[in-house]
Amino acid sequence: MAESGMSIIERRRIEGEIIKPIHQILVRELGREKADAIIGEAVVQTAQEAGRAEAARLGKADLRAFAEILPNWSRGDALEMEIIESSAKVLNYDVTKCRYAELYREIGMADLGHLLSCCRDGAFMQGFAPDVELTRTTTIMTGGSRCDFRFRVKS
Repeated sequence: MAESGMSIIERRRIEGEIIKPIHQILVRELGREKADAIIGEAVVQTAQEAGRAEAARLGKADLRAFAEILPNWSRGDALEMEIIESSAKVLNYDVTKCRYAELYREIGMADLGHLLSCCRDGAFMQGFAPDVELTRTTTIMTGGSRCDFRFRVKS
C-alpha cells in the first residue's frame, strides 16, 4: 500500500463505480448468489495480493507493522477508530464511524459494501501476516453501531 496521492476511500469510490455495472450484468446473467461469489472472490484475491505486497514493501509482517500502517485506511477522514489493545500478539480496535459504508450508500451499493470493503480486512491480513487471524462480530456496513476488529497471532 505504497503512499500515493489518492486515499483508499477515493479508490473504493472509483472501484465501486466500475464494479456496479459489472455486478448488475452478472446478476442478470447468473443470479445474485453467483454474482456476489464472483465479485467476492476477486476482491478477496486482490486484498490478499495487496497484503503480500505491503509486507514485502515494509520488509516485515506482524501486528506491530500492521498497527503502523493502520492509519492508511483512515486517510480522508474515512474512519474513526478507538484502539483498545495493541501488542505484539493482539491488536483490538473498534471503528466508530465508517465513511466507506456511507460511500456505498451514496453510490447505490449499500448491499455490496460488505463484499467490496469489509471482506478485504481479513483477506489483507492473510496475505500480510498469515499467522494473524481476524475475528469480527459486527460492522457498521451491515447495520451495527461499530466494527469490532480483533486481531491475534494464532497459537
